[in-house]
Parts: sequence; structure tokens; C-alpha cells
Amino acid sequence: MLKDSISITAISSISPIGDDEVNTFHAYTEKDHCFGHKVISGQEIWVGELPDEVKGRVKRLRRTSSKYEHLDLTVLYAIYCARKALKKVNWVDGDFGINIGSSRGATRLFEKHYDSFLKEGSTSTLTSPTTTLGNIASWVAHDLQSDGPVISHSITCSTALHAMLNGIAWLQADMADKFLVGGSEAPLTPFTIAQMKALKIYSKLKQEYPCRALDGTKTTNSMILGEGAAIACLQKGKSDKSLAEIIGIGYATEPLVHNVSISSDAQCFQNSMKMALGSTAPEEVDAIVMHAPGTIKGDASEQQAIHKVFQGKIPFLTSNKWKIGHTFGASGMLSIELAISMLKAQKPLPVPFISYKVLPKKMEKVLVNAVGFGGNAVSILLAK
Repeated sequence: MLKDSISITAISSISPIGDDEVNTFHAYTEKDHCFGHKVISGQEIWVGELPDEVKGRVKRLRRTSSKYEHLDLTVLYAIYCARKALKKVNWVDGDFGINIGSSRGATRLFEKHYDSFLKEGSTSTLTSPTTTLGNIASWVAHDLQSDGPVISHSITCSTALHAMLNGIAWLQADMADKFLVGGSEAPLTPFTIAQMKALKIYSKLKQEYPCRALDGTKTTNSMILGEGAAIACLQKGKSDKSLAEIIGIGYATEPLVHNVSISSDAQCFQNSMKMALGSTAPEEVDAIVMHAPGTIKGDASEQQAIHKVFQGKIPFLTSNKWKIGHTFGASGMLSIELAISMLKAQKPLPVPFISYKVLPKKMEKVLVNAVGFGGNAVSILLAK
């Protein structure tokens, strides 16, 4: 149970669907995915890239200061979204905290600098400061001139929702009144993709929907990497700017059985969802935005957890990974954005290749899930 009412008063994102929040709901109603083919290490694979016009705007951001020329895309994506989010709430006094994370951090720069080291036997002065994980939130704080606490972290794919938990904790403890939280990821690099392929979870499907997130009948893994970032503004209380109220939070970690998997019925998700629900009856939840990465075991374990927690009263289930891919540390906040879009429009956003018996007629409460390697689950319950 939260001591104080916490509202999301703004959210900004960039992803394969673009960077225009006004059109976010419309983009999700379209049945086409946003994947394209990219040749990496001599092989053509599916990826979820930012649209060219968004890449251009990020590139122009790099040119606004000589200091930004050597920053990784994860940092630039975070700065870009943070600027847009702050403009919506007009936080001009700098009195706010920042917690922005990433699963992988500066992947592109790290691979570039390491490749240079292998060839030259030395590396540049900026290698360490531009590849440390802490530089993401630090550069955002520098850009926005904030005076509050500045936190960067990595809790793999649940990073953005853990950032939200941290922001809520600071607000609940009366140590801050406003917090900027989110995640950023630019994972479309040869070594990062090679890691996913080594796990045998990357999609090789050649069909209309190459990522089959939520599809319980799939017989092959279908995860696809996407890039992007999402930043939300948290404040105490409610106002006319409130997009959604956070009415429940849950978190759990289950003992590791295998380095990359959780239990078949995702005990961590069961615990985090129960905690987030609190006194809220399961039947009051209209929808769940699932983590659902598109892998056989990952999707199935989360669905098993939902069935155990909600028994025979399963809410409407959806995900955005079929459309934009898995954006690692940014994925949880992009799922929050999807939930807010449904609450605002009062309409469900179904996965086009999933057969739904009934679609909900209202959207009052939506649960958002995220989990990372190691079973670090977070569940956030939002209300209209």
C-alpha cells in the first residue's frame, strides 16, 4: 500500500514507432510491425530500429554541444526523451531527482573502443567516462541542470520499472517531490546480437509477424531486439496533468535455477503481481501489459503466473514486443506508455495474431509487468 498518491504527469519516448506521443495510440492500433532487416556480421536479421527522421533529430542533438559528440546513443536517447518529458511538466527549478537505467549501457561505444584496442593496443582518454553505466543519468542531469539525486543502474530488462520503484520510494520517504525515471537502450550492435543468438532465442521466422509475443502455440523462439528510450515524470498527489495514478507496486526475485531463465510458473511474477494488487481484487484489473519477450519459456512462464494469481478471471492480455521488439532496459517504461495509452483512450490494444474471446469495454486499472535475467520481476498497477 502506497502512503501517498503518486501520479505520472508526463511520459516521453522514442522507439521503432517514432517519438510522437500524440500518435502513440494510433500507431499501436495499426496491425503492421515496425521491424526491418539489417545485415550484422554478414548475416541479415530482424531488428527494431528508430525511424530515420527520429535518428536525424537525435543526430542534431549530438551537434548542439561539443560535449555530446562522443556520447553513446543510450545517453543521447535518454537526454532526448528527458528534454521532451520535462517540457510537458515545466519543471524549471531543477528540484527533482533522476533515475535512468540501461540493461547493457554504452554497447556501441564499448564495442568500438574495444575493437580499437585490439587493433592499436591502446584506447582513447574518453573510453572509460563514456562507457561507464553511471554516465547516462549524470549527462541527463547535466543537460537539464537538476539539483536532486542522480541514479543510474542496471537490473537487466526490468531496469526501467526498478527506476520507477526507486523514484516512488524517494517520494514516499519525503526526500523528494518530483522524480524523472526511465530506461534507455541502443542494443543493435554485433556483439549484443551475437549474445542473444548464442542463447538461441533470436527470431529466424519468415512470416507476417516474426516476433510471436503472447502466442502460446509457437514452437520456436521469436525474440527481436529493438532500440529506444522512455522517460516518465513522477509527482506526489493528483493534478490536471496526471496521466495515470500509481496505485500498487510489486517486486520479487526468485532463486536462480539457471542463469537465463525463471521457473516454469514464474514465482517471481506471482509474488510481484500479488504485492502490486494488495487489496485490489483481481477482477478489478482490466488489462495486463505483459513482459512477453517472444520466447517460448519466457512467455509461457509469465502466462502460468497470471493464471495462478488471477485464477479463472484472466484480464485482457497484451504486449508491444510483437511490434517494436525487446528494448531491454527501456522495455518496462515503454510498456507503461502502452498502458497509459489504453487508459487515456479507454480502449484495449490487442496483439493482432492473438484470438481474443472478449475485449474489455473499459480501461480503469492496468497492470504492467517486467522481468530480467535472474528473475528480477516488477509489477506496477496503474489507475485511470
